[in-house]
Amino acid sequence: MRLDAHGAKRWPGRRLIGVGGSLESDSAIGEEGVNAMCFDSKARPPRPPVAGAAREVRARDLVLSAEDGARLGARSATHDSPGGPGIVILPDVRGLHPFYRELAERFAEAGVHSTAIDYFARTAGVAGSGDDRGDDFDWQAHVARTHRDTIALDVAAAVRHLTSADGGAAEAVFTVGFCFGGRNSFNQATRGHGLAGVIGFYGRVAPNDDEDATAPTFLAPGYAAPVLGLFGGADQSITHTHVQAFERALDEAGVNNELVIYEGAPHSFFDRTFSRYSKECDDAWNRVLRFIQANGGHGDA
Repeated sequence: MRLDAHGAKRWPGRRLIGVGGSLESDSAIGEEGVNAMCFDSKARPPRPPVAGAAREVRARDLVLSAEDGARLGARSATHDSPGGPGIVILPDVRGLHPFYRELAERFAEAGVHSTAIDYFARTAGVAGSGDDRGDDFDWQAHVARTHRDTIALDVAAAVRHLTSADGGAAEAVFTVGFCFGGRNSFNQATRGHGLAGVIGFYGRVAPNDDEDATAPTFLAPGYAAPVLGLFGGADQSITHTHVQAFERALDEAGVNNELVIYEGAPHSFFDRTFSRYSKECDDAWNRVLRFIQANGGHGDA
């Protein structure tokens, strides 16, 4: 391990080799086992450190269709240059909250076509303008009814959209997730989407309990995409030991990885209301954009 410029403990990446595998089982409940929101309901994502002229971004709500016929709400944001990288955004337990609608636009501003998905259309109906995923949304009841296979189907629908002309004609697709979505994003590397990489912010990588067979640390041998993981050093639910075990599993499987712990930063540090962590947020943005560039998402990201 070594310290980066922001005091984060960092592990060097490894060369990716061909791996395969399948997902066995998963825990649908949010992996942190807490009832608190990941961040303030009025919080919005930090802006990316984008140089040059502002991009023209087209952002809109749409309804996607999964292979099993289910319909799901999504927020699509594209910029004015077709091709290049695209990213599927997997939210935290609140689903298609305004935070993630705006985050889709921030990615497009940075040169990455994006689509944020809603996990809960199958049980709560298709999300509209975002008001139906507001403070009074009973997310706990719906998180408990999510399933790894239907989440994978919804991600696949978003991948199809991103690679279509309407979604930006992305040539390399990534996933990024936060908290509950972070764990789900990591594990999409086993689902055959043809991803160029998976990114997780403070997604729990250790098992939830003795019966949890689908922790990212366990599934790492089946990962078929490189991994970027970003964690808060003061996160009480994701310890340094958890991250180190995940790194060992990835290394042993030959999966290219970069795992970063920001010392003193809390769970959900990537939040505009945490102004004291602005350096960590800027560094995280830079790492995400570099990861995308380094793994086939050349474009202008």
